[in-house]
Amino acid sequence: MLDLLGGTVVHARQGDRSRYQPLRSSLCTGSAPEDVVEGLLRLHPFRSLYIADLDAIRRTGDHRAVISGLAARFPQLALWVDAGVGGPREAAAALEHGARVVVAGTESLASAADLAAIRAAVPAENLALSLDWLGDRFLGPPELEHDAEAWPERVIVMTLARVGSAAGPDLERLSAVRARAGGRAVCAAGGVRGAGDLEALARVGAAGVLLASALHDGRLEKSVIGRLGAGQ
Repeated sequence: MLDLLGGTVVHARQGDRSRYQPLRSSLCTGSAPEDVVEGLLRLHPFRSLYIADLDAIRRTGDHRAVISGLAARFPQLALWVDAGVGGPREAAAALEHGARVVVAGTESLASAADLAAIRAAVPAENLALSLDWLGDRFLGPPELEHDAEAWPERVIVMTLARVGSAAGPDLERLSAVRARAGGRAVCAAGGVRGAGDLEALARVGAAGVLLASALHDGRLEKSVIGRLGAGQ
């Protein structure tokens, strides 16, 4: 997982974006996006990379050129990009600038109709929905929290307050979303501390996990990632 802010990779902490600082990683020197990606790939041959364009999400700019450059430099990576899309035009722009999968975050959607318009315009294999929470507060149109029929086939349970917190994943919320997801692939994001958390997420049926802090600070070593199949 890569969080981009002001042209650099930052360390996301509990969803408080005003406090995010340039990433300090054991995998690379500095926080330039290309260097961080190279460091991650030295650790493991990941096949997918989630990118949060925080400037686009905050409507203060975007990293389209950076993301296009990463797509060209690392063609083996399927880039999942959350760029604050609010409708089909922004989703199309994300695809044009290197996203393999457009992530529609509920915090950026004004209504369920906006998500429906995106789903009508973007092929199913190129779309995922991030259900965003900050603490117990759902971020986005309230009806999207429980109306699984409105969701695409891939869903991310994004618990922002646990991102970068080492508080452990929100297993209860993930299980609740899976119970109403109707066979959709449900991925987890936020709070993973190490191998034990990955095993717990696998037991409750997570289809995938977004990882950042535990990779950069060395809590998840190469051998563990390979053994648990966390390199998707």
